[in-house]
Amino acid sequence: MGITFRHSAGFGKRMEYNLIGKMLMEGLDVYLPLVDDHGVDAVIKKEDGTFIKIQIKARSTEVTDGDAALFAAVTHDLTPNFYFVFYSERLETMWILSSEEFLKECVTNRTGKNAGKRSIWFNGNRIDKETGLRKEYCKDRYKKYIAEDFTRFH
Repeated sequence: MGITFRHSAGFGKRMEYNLIGKMLMEGLDVYLPLVDDHGVDAVIKKEDGTFIKIQIKARSTEVTDGDAALFAAVTHDLTPNFYFVFYSERLETMWILSSEEFLKECVTNRTGKNAGKRSIWFNGNRIDKETGLRKEYCKDRYKKYIAEDFTRFH
């Protein structure tokens, strides 16, 4: 049947609210900007009174096989107190990276319509020895960013 426009257009926003709800359940003070023109999906007031900005990126189970955790064409420059929350629905995995960590790990597109934009691909794709089927997995170099909760923001 394929992905309907309604599903694909709303998935990102639904995941933002899902993850923000989890942040709230952990006791974080989360504020939502009324306008999303700076790539900020949420602002968190930390216990020490400082604020951090959060951008949430999510991939659904419906994406092309092999792309479960490919986040491409991200516009970003080094920003203090800025974090990314990346979530792959198919891998049921969340990664949290600071602005500096993201810039260290991403690749910058050199040519084409997305020149200057950044991409990060957390997953690989290999043949499962038991089943003989292709299986996506988190690349070892990114495992240090996997987060089960939002402790990093407390």
